[in-house]
Amino acid sequence: MPAKSYKIAVIPGDGIGLEVVPQGIRVLETTAERFGFSFTWQNFDWSCETYRRTGRMMPENGLEQLRLFDAIFLGAVGHPDVPDHISLWGLLIPIRRHFRQYVNLRPVLLLEGLDSPLKNIRHGQIDMVIVRENNEGEYSEIGGRLYEGTDDELAIQQTVFTRRGVDRILRYSFQLARKRKSHVTSATKSNGIIHTMPYWDERFRLIAQEFPDVRTDQYHIDILTAHFVRHPEWFDVVVGSNLFGDILSDLGPAVVGSIGIAPSANLNPERKYPSMFEPVHGSAPDIAGQGIANPIGQIWSGAMMLRHLGETDAADALEHAIARVLASAKVRTPDIGGKSTTKDMGGAIEREILVMHRQNV
Repeated sequence: MPAKSYKIAVIPGDGIGLEVVPQGIRVLETTAERFGFSFTWQNFDWSCETYRRTGRMMPENGLEQLRLFDAIFLGAVGHPDVPDHISLWGLLIPIRRHFRQYVNLRPVLLLEGLDSPLKNIRHGQIDMVIVRENNEGEYSEIGGRLYEGTDDELAIQQTVFTRRGVDRILRYSFQLARKRKSHVTSATKSNGIIHTMPYWDERFRLIAQEFPDVRTDQYHIDILTAHFVRHPEWFDVVVGSNLFGDILSDLGPAVVGSIGIAPSANLNPERKYPSMFEPVHGSAPDIAGQGIANPIGQIWSGAMMLRHLGETDAADALEHAIARVLASAKVRTPDIGGKSTTKDMGGAIEREILVMHRQNV
């Protein structure tokens, strides 16, 4: 029987995406070879540079082109010369919405070898997953401006919560918690946002009744951010709306030492459409081109892609290799206190995969 092969669409994007994506591919290729499957990669040079040349972040039929792939491997989107609402709404958000990638999954784990900025926190004490609703909520296109340029100028932005959208992200969170520590925390702000957030709270209580074995709590987003800093060990699965999940999933990596290591997955759990995997960090134009970006966020996102594709053993091995490289502290990029390059870190993780494979043969 021929080895299984996966078709992956690659969008390096902007800034350090062009540097970390090749390292992600490098490590994934080595991992696949050791575990008996392969990849076929197709590169798409869609980016802010594309926008400056053509007036579009991707072609009109871009989504149709991506539809046939098993997954999408994305680097970063954004450039100082292109407004963020253009770059994101021209590429990233259409992909998430067209392909019903309604789960944004972002692990937060304090690994050995990383120094948390928090006092008296040791590796292993922070181990949570942020589950962000990824298709609706506060990030809607509904709204507009009136009387621009006058003293009466106004801007209106509508938040949209649907029962389908809220229930499916909550159920996903509870199902995930059953595989972890059976604890779900809901992020809310129902004391200040009087329609959508009380509705979120109501649905959270109702869905929780379907999972009596899972412990629950909820916090308003302001105190929840404080608890992330003061008591991060409290949390297991944290679920939030599009905006709250976005904020928490940057704060989480910050408390474990570096946003440069943080991975994420944009999942279509039903697998009707391709899912997309990307690091949490942005395009980081301040360090782009210097070859010093940490590729772990991209590589770890690749491990999440392997898990989604069903290559669980390969995903476990890759995550273990990342942990071993960080624990050894021999190769460290500047964001985690070292002087190693992007390629140094990619090479170290690749070598660890090879070492682990030889030890297991």
